[in-house]
This record gives sequence, structure tokens and C-alpha cells, in this order.
Amino acid sequence: MRDKILINASDMFLNYGFKSVTMDDIANKIGISKKTIYQHFDNKTKLVEATTLYMFEVISHGIDCICALNKSPIDEIFEIKKFTMEHLKDEKSSPQHQLQKYYPKIFEKLKTNQFCIMQDCVTNNLTRGVKEGYYRDSINIEFISRLYFNSMMLLKDPEIFPLNNISMKKLMDNYLEYHIRGISTEKGITKLNNILNTK
Repeated sequence: MRDKILINASDMFLNYGFKSVTMDDIANKIGISKKTIYQHFDNKTKLVEATTLYMFEVISHGIDCICALNKSPIDEIFEIKKFTMEHLKDEKSSPQHQLQKYYPKIFEKLKTNQFCIMQDCVTNNLTRGVKEGYYRDSINIEFISRLYFNSMMLLKDPEIFPLNNISMKKLMDNYLEYHIRGISTEKGITKLNNILNTK
């Protein structure tokens, strides 16, 4: 039952936001009493915390699986983007921003976990990209990996990038093209153009 609550709560939080979804909403969707939810989670904050950890683990596992495929570093970036966008419902409810605003402690904990995972993932991608000739060997991997993480976080701030002006998918596509063009060799640019031409 705990997993069923987490799966349904995740879906609702991503679609409607952490603030607007109530315990009653979740109970009604699952077809259980609110009391049943409280047997597993003391309050909504505990449920939000467990839900963000659950989503983080699902996405981290998915990213690990994509990285294990050993595709070209540029293909890998687009595959990860596609996977995360599908699992985060294109972030149409600005879940990260709501989490930061209404549950700041949970947000900071999640951000730390995300940074550790993304730093490893991006560093490996950059290192492999240089080795395989897709990225320039003059790039500063430490600098770019940190810049990449913080840029991704910034894209999800609706005050800077209002989603009524441009979709999250378009934002991500624009940023990935910007990122890859900035670090690529001619081989990397050719690979990127091939991907963009088939989208």
C-alpha cells in the first residue's frame, strides 16, 4: 500500500503541484481513506519528502540504465533528457519551484542529492566525450559540469523562464543545443546536427 500511495502521490504532485494536492485528493484517487495514508505517513510534509525521494530514485536508476548502454555522449544527453521529461510530466506544474517555495528543507536535501548524481553523470559524459573526440580536449570538465547542473536548475524557475511563453521541452532542447555546440569538436557538431535533423 505504501508504494501505491507513493506512485499515485507522485503522479498528482507532478501534474498539479505540491501545494494544491491535498491528502483527501490522493485518498480519493486511490480509493482509500485518508486514515490509511496517515498509517504510512504522519503528515503531508512526510509524504512530500518520501515522494521526492521515490521520484529521485526512479529517475537515478533510469539514468544509470541509459549510461550503461554506452551510446555516444551526445545521444546519451538527449536520451536522459527524454527519460526525465517523461517521468516528470514535462514539469508543467513547476514542481521544483513549488517544492522550493513551500518545502524548502526537502528541496535543499533533494538538490544536494541531485547535484551528486548529476555531477558524476555529467563529468563521465564530458570525459568520455573528450576521449571519443566529440568534445574539445581543452574544456574545463569541473567548471562545465557545475555550470550544467546550475543551468538546469535555473531553467526550472518559472520566474526566469515562464512556461506560458515556452514549454519546458523547448527550453531543454534549446539549452542542450547551446551546451553541446559550446563544447563540441566538428565531429560533435555533426552528431548534434544529425540528431536535431531527425527530431
